[in-house]
Amino acid sequence: MSARVGFIGLGIMGRPMALNLLKAGYPVAVYARRPESLEPLEAAGAETCRSPAELAARSDLVFTMVSDTKDVEEVLFGPGGVIEGVREGSVVVDMSTISPAVTRDMARRLAALGVAMLDAPVSGGEVGAIDGTLSIMVGGEPEVFERVRPLLQALGENIVHIGDQGAGQVCKACNQVVVGATIAGVAEAVLLARASGVDPGRVREALLGGFAGSRILEVHGRRMIEGDFAPGFKARLHQKDMGIVLETAQELGLALPGAAQIAQYLNALVGLGLGEEDSAAIYRVLAALGGDSAAQEAAGSKG
Repeated sequence: MSARVGFIGLGIMGRPMALNLLKAGYPVAVYARRPESLEPLEAAGAETCRSPAELAARSDLVFTMVSDTKDVEEVLFGPGGVIEGVREGSVVVDMSTISPAVTRDMARRLAALGVAMLDAPVSGGEVGAIDGTLSIMVGGEPEVFERVRPLLQALGENIVHIGDQGAGQVCKACNQVVVGATIAGVAEAVLLARASGVDPGRVREALLGGFAGSRILEVHGRRMIEGDFAPGFKARLHQKDMGIVLETAQELGLALPGAAQIAQYLNALVGLGLGEEDSAAIYRVLAALGGDSAAQEAAGSKG
């Protein structure tokens, strides 16, 4: 494995992803803002770097997996950023979920330095990151995608080249619309069953065998029934993603009323101080709107 890899961002998703690249045999250098985030990677054999610039100078391919658009801009173009150490012919692969428009602008700025960029956001949550089974949606030049594909295969199973720069981010925005709407639909079904005096666990079991079956019904339906909202994907991050969806829709003059409703549910969750819980906690908001005290209690509602 000759490619030298740098990985920036070692949170819930980034840490296992970087570890999987190490397990695949790639030499990996890592950077994170919090020193404690570096420890498990260093223990696994990764080099640690003091800045994104130092990491870029050691790497042929730089992966970023951070929280928001401004964070990607900072690690790439801010003081001590990747741009200060990156070399012509290198590739930046941003796996964060950020603005498609800003992604295209960053790709242009890097291209002026002879550096290619792929946007490659992911779906699959922490479990997918740990298991290396993520769905990866890629935007960028086809030849760059083929160069990076072997590394992506260490991180995910469903890897699709969507189109030019920004196309991966558009696909991820579409993903978040479908995920949010499905979570809300499952939450309403669980509430309807409970309010009718019917066992929602049995309802879920039956629905999983039919056309309503889905991964969200399987995983998040169980969360709602059990009142378990420990984060696999935090509500505040889903809120951020829906902001990107609505911003993109506004740029296009496109009406997405369902997406706007999901964004409001997530706004309510974060406003209630539940932003660190899984976005399946949309169930709590709907239970409160329905005035169903039994459902609220079953959902573990605060207050």
